[in-house]
Parts: sequence; structure tokens; C-alpha cells
Amino acid sequence: MPSGSKDKYTVAQKRKAAAIEATYEQRGVPTDEARARAWATVNKQSGGGERLGGSGRGTSSQAKARARQDSAQRAAATRRGEVHPDRPLESQSKQELLHLARARQISGRSTMRKAQLISALKKAS
Repeated sequence: MPSGSKDKYTVAQKRKAAAIEATYEQRGVPTDEARARAWATVNKQSGGGERLGGSGRGTSSQAKARARQDSAQRAAATRRGEVHPDRPLESQSKQELLHLARARQISGRSTMRKAQLISALKKAS
């Protein structure tokens, strides 16, 4: 498909671009500029012409459902404040570090910054 071809656009997208182009021309914008602005607007709003594939086309619907479920479970665990001891301290949130510090009875933990919590937890190990 040569550059600038509109073959992959739907009828509705072409109609919308024509209406936008006509509006710009009524306002006194030159024809070429009006056409360019119209198609830029259509591309911005709808993402361009029809596509044959897309992101995730090789992923089965079962795999997508499992990934959504796993993500939801991880998010719920984070909200509950569950600790992930297998992850390095640097990659854990401050809330997770506070939970670990509380379990190890580190004094002054509530006023510590994240870096201070990490060093205190490493010393307590």
C-alpha cells in the first residue's frame, strides 16, 4: 500500500475525515492543509485504518483470563499488605518493609525512610 493510501480506512472514517475537511475549508484553511488536519484528527481519534492483527493476537483467551486473574490476586495481596519475602528488599514497597520491620521488632521503624528501613532490615537479618 503506497504512502497516503486510504484503502485500509472504514467508510465511517472516510466520511468523518470528509466532514472535518469541509469544516476546515469553510474556515478558510487551504485544501491540502484541511485534508492533512482531517486525517490527523481521524487517526488521533480512532488509531488509523483497519488492522489485520494486533497486540496479543498470539495469546489465547484462556491465557489472557489467567493473566487477569493473577494480576487481580497480586493487587489484592498488595492492598492487604501481604509480604513477599522472596523478593529483594529494594524492590518491595515501603509498606511491605514496614510490615517486615514490625515482625522483626525494629524500633523507630515508623519514622524511617525506605532506604533506612532497608538498611535496618539487612542489619537485623
